[in-house]
Amino acid sequence: MPAVCDSLLEDIEDIVSAQDPKPHDLRFRRENIIPKVRKRNSQKNVEADDDPPSDSVIPGIQKIWIRTWGCSHNNSDGEYMAGQLAAYGYKITENASEADLWLLNSCTVKNPAEDHFRNSIKKAQEGKKKVVLAGCVPQAQPRQEYLQGLSIIGVQQIDRVVEVVEETIKGHSVRLLGQKKDNGKRLGGARLDLPKIRKNPLIEIISINTGCLNACTYCKTKHARGDLASYPIQELVDRAKQSFQEGVCEIWLTSEDTGAYGRDIGTDLPALLWKLVEVIPEGSMLRLGMTNPPYILEHLEVENVEALCNSLRRVFHYSGTTMDKGQAYTTDILLQVPGITIATDIICGFPGETDDDFQETMTLVEKYKFPSLFINQFYPRPGTPAAKMHQVPAQTKKQRTKELSSLFHSYNPYDHKIGERQKVLVTEESFDSKFYVGHNQFYEQVLVPKNPKFMGKMVEVDIYEAGKHFMKGQPVPDARVFSPSIARPLAKGEVSGLKEEFRHALENGSESKTCPSTGKQKVPLSHRVAMRLPWQQGENVLKMLSLSMAFLAVLVAFYYGGV
Repeated sequence: MPAVCDSLLEDIEDIVSAQDPKPHDLRFRRENIIPKVRKRNSQKNVEADDDPPSDSVIPGIQKIWIRTWGCSHNNSDGEYMAGQLAAYGYKITENASEADLWLLNSCTVKNPAEDHFRNSIKKAQEGKKKVVLAGCVPQAQPRQEYLQGLSIIGVQQIDRVVEVVEETIKGHSVRLLGQKKDNGKRLGGARLDLPKIRKNPLIEIISINTGCLNACTYCKTKHARGDLASYPIQELVDRAKQSFQEGVCEIWLTSEDTGAYGRDIGTDLPALLWKLVEVIPEGSMLRLGMTNPPYILEHLEVENVEALCNSLRRVFHYSGTTMDKGQAYTTDILLQVPGITIATDIICGFPGETDDDFQETMTLVEKYKFPSLFINQFYPRPGTPAAKMHQVPAQTKKQRTKELSSLFHSYNPYDHKIGERQKVLVTEESFDSKFYVGHNQFYEQVLVPKNPKFMGKMVEVDIYEAGKHFMKGQPVPDARVFSPSIARPLAKGEVSGLKEEFRHALENGSESKTCPSTGKQKVPLSHRVAMRLPWQQGENVLKMLSLSMAFLAVLVAFYYGGV
């Protein structure tokens, strides 16, 4: 058969051969074709496409339950992690059973706290939940058997919680336990301007430093938080100012030892406090957290420091062996700051504690009648020097704990304040939901009537009743109810610290009851997955730069290879 190009075509129609289909055949075929009707995308279909089932491996759509144990520093870390996850698109739920992933933020101070943590891990696994671990337990001992195969976010890596959760949801195990450093120097931790969901929208917890300068033989927290590393004063002041602009009226300064603040960066606690006083709105309160006596006593000699330090916490650590110092510390503090509230921890049955040592502890408590006392029997923590010491018998520890507790409950520290007129800042609801809870300048708890107009306000009250841990106050008639907040407080569950464009995107993509004013409109899933928040932008820039460099290398190789 001759090729097509072997003969000259007179007309284009000559290309059609006898075997080719005729026009009427083609028409017949078209008539037998049944067109498929394309359904228009209804709003219901769009929503279904944008919301895959919760067991999807697409990150950013799952429900997360967060549980935190321990100190206010740990609670602040938990708030930061919740804020970042919510800002990325995850839903933070208070219902553990409906959550797809449990984020367990642990405390390593005592055995019972770790036991609760371990039991929660087991319960999550039994319920087929994804698990991410955080806090001091996995940071201090990541190789424990019951932690194997689970994702861990270190105490200084909380700004990367979104990455860890993403990978865990995909079925991977990720562990980030490194330290934050700048030119080889250890930093206080993650950035302070990260998004946060405050448990109480009226209270901002600011960790001013991490770690400490001591080496207490019983302390496991040191293994997790390490040596002292402080945040610069300006970063802390900026965080406080941002908090006030979001309606906060009370700030807690927290760390493992607030008195040691700044010794690693050439400053000190009074310098920080004076700077904070400059930006605190009228009527707002500043609470100074846990400190060790040797450091805070130096600062109490500074002129007028009593105006800043009306509430100190935990001025000595354990009963026995150092009660002479404990008494000296207490006397010095009371002389320097009259009326100060001293709350402290006492460990009963520390290794080597004799009967005489314990009686000195009882004498100390009976003399000063501490209004707030945290009594615990000694628990040997694995890896600490005290765990290797000769232990006091368990029965003896229990008996001493019981005796000291009985002494503590034998007196009422606030009876002499009945009849006083005080100003209290109301920030909470009581556990029984019958009262609102306020605090005076000494951070003593005052219960006031549950009047909605009192919440977040400074109220003047007359003290008419006193209990073991509280006073009750009757609002003064016609007295001014003053609001120290300079802005409307965020709603409960609302994310703090977001720039306006990200806050708008998050509100549009949320139907949670924390944002009732927003409509039902949703941000498309593709937008939520692609959205990267400010603290994550650096990572994307590096990836884009790497891809660009790789593409350029290919072009150069192709060019020179062609030459």
